[in-house]
Amino acid sequence: MIRDDVRVEVASWERDLADLRAVREAVFIVEQNVPPEEEWDDHDARALHVIARDAAGTPIGTGRLVAPGRMPGEAAAIIGRMAVLAAWRGRGVGAAIVRVLLEQARRSGYAQVELHAQTHAEGFYEKLGFAPFGDIYPECGIPHRSMRIVLPSRIAPDAAPPGPAVDAVVLVADGRDSARDAIRRILAETCHEVAILTRDLDPDLLDVPDALDAIKRIALSGRRSRVRILVQEPRKAVADGHRLLALAQRLPSSIELRVPTEDVDLQYPSAFVVGDRGGFLFRPLGSRPDGEGSTHAPGRHAQLLDLFGRMWERSAPSEDLRVLGL
Repeated sequence: MIRDDVRVEVASWERDLADLRAVREAVFIVEQNVPPEEEWDDHDARALHVIARDAAGTPIGTGRLVAPGRMPGEAAAIIGRMAVLAAWRGRGVGAAIVRVLLEQARRSGYAQVELHAQTHAEGFYEKLGFAPFGDIYPECGIPHRSMRIVLPSRIAPDAAPPGPAVDAVVLVADGRDSARDAIRRILAETCHEVAILTRDLDPDLLDVPDALDAIKRIALSGRRSRVRILVQEPRKAVADGHRLLALAQRLPSSIELRVPTEDVDLQYPSAFVVGDRGGFLFRPLGSRPDGEGSTHAPGRHAQLLDLFGRMWERSAPSEDLRVLGL
């Protein structure tokens, strides 16, 4: 599981060159003895790069995506130069980098993504959905095997084309009103899917007309609509008579509520809202409205969505919500 104090984001080859080189030199040139002239190539300047940083901003991992046709004989987009510093391996950093790269590939409309996996890492990539093909071959003296993943269609048949790209806006919540504004903005820019982790449905933030209207719109947005809400303290939400519960009763096929069943999830201290256009608001303490987020931050967005997905799979309907027929 990736830690909350690690962030993964799209990088700039020019701006972040020193940090990208630091990671790749440590892993490939120093650790794996790859000749420098084979590590750096002409694709770097044109590729999309991703970088992982720790809480202090120190680079700890990277990877890149090369567009189809940029490498001889390749028809798919190519993930490559995957590197995570030794001290950070086994902590979810590599998986988060791959997921961000796949999301960027999907957003760009690529049908499939391939990579050249070092053979010892085949199992890692298989868990992320890649399938091996072809024979084992050497690259820089290291055994590799090609792997491929087919991406879902960028736009579902009943979905409207995405609007024009906009610059990301940093969201800062330092009280109830600003938290409401941030959530309102995320929900307003959400098309079909939203994931919400909350202690008690946050009546001050979600049991308000703007939030309820936005959630209703998302729930009625078409076949792809899905509102998932994890509630750590459902009994309190029921006792408060939260209007979102009544809305979920009317739209049970689109609005799903579950309760964590494992202590690690029940004791998770934070809360967040994640939309489907790259926006999120993360509150370190779920009992307080204060937090921060962005209207579009693919790296952090992917981390939170991955965390939510794993918690969701470990959760179940609660007796308190069953009383209401949810």
